[in-house]
Amino acid sequence: MNFDLPSIWALIIGFGLMMYVFLDGFDLGIGLLFPLVKNKHERDIMVNSVAPVWDGNETWLVLGGAGLLAAFPMAYSVILSALYGPILVMLFGLILRGVAFEFRFKATESHRPLWDKLFFVGSFMATFAQGVAMGAVIIGFPVENGEFAGGSLDWLTPFSLFTGCSLLFAYGLLGATWLVVKTEHNLYKQMRKLIKPLTILLALCMLGISIYTPLINADVKAMWFNWSNIVYLAPLPIITGIFVLLLLGSVNSSKHYRPFIYALCMLFMGYLGLCISLWPNIIPPSVSIYEAAAPESSLKFTLVGVVIIVPFILAYTFWSYYVFRGKVVDTEGYH
Repeated sequence: MNFDLPSIWALIIGFGLMMYVFLDGFDLGIGLLFPLVKNKHERDIMVNSVAPVWDGNETWLVLGGAGLLAAFPMAYSVILSALYGPILVMLFGLILRGVAFEFRFKATESHRPLWDKLFFVGSFMATFAQGVAMGAVIIGFPVENGEFAGGSLDWLTPFSLFTGCSLLFAYGLLGATWLVVKTEHNLYKQMRKLIKPLTILLALCMLGISIYTPLINADVKAMWFNWSNIVYLAPLPIITGIFVLLLLGSVNSSKHYRPFIYALCMLFMGYLGLCISLWPNIIPPSVSIYEAAAPESSLKFTLVGVVIIVPFILAYTFWSYYVFRGKVVDTEGYH
């Protein structure tokens, strides 16, 4: 039986990146929201809400990067060469955030504000760099003879800066809705108030990206504005709009998990629309997954490892969230 191995691998990598955005997005979002919360005890609650799971969330980023190297080495080479700047900023931000996450618990009262600031700075750097990288990928890279043929600052464009800001709103929204699920009292009320403005800002950013992408990519324009495709593609923006309305309407719901679920669905629809727009290119605007794929023997060999390890990652992820479900206990009785 013949399998379309490049497509299977593209779906695996896409799934890994989606899981990273969903899971690590809300704990990066918590770091982004730190400046809005002045009470040190409430900040402890924010961090405690993700303390048991935040390390495991980043596993999906490793899976996506390793999968790209194994299955599409040419794409790995071109994309990393084109994005050295934002990738280095992202890695430094993740390291800084991780160090601040651990050290703030051990620091003296006089030093803790410094680590709180660095926790925000690391979260901001990592998030903004990821958004910039996403925008640069949407625009695409020049490729000659299988190598990146552009300049070291080609990623720095108004559109990539816009997508960087958009991801700040996205992760901030995930962080706020997660804290609505996990917290109570004053912090819960404060996060609930942030959901509507963050949702509106993110919806506007997604609309801007959706309008601009066809303008810079002729293939995307031809796909979305082809009458034969409208029947199949029109439900995507419509369903996205429905989730935006559901999210706005769920702010005062007694079911605290609803805003978080709707926020995830809203982002999933945006992610799905982006994937459909770029498919089958892995290096926009013109290098497909089939041109960039590793030899078939390599794809088969590495696929065996993925089939074995991914179920373990999923099981661990599910179990960790199940064990630490429920509200974060307020041991100091702060209201």
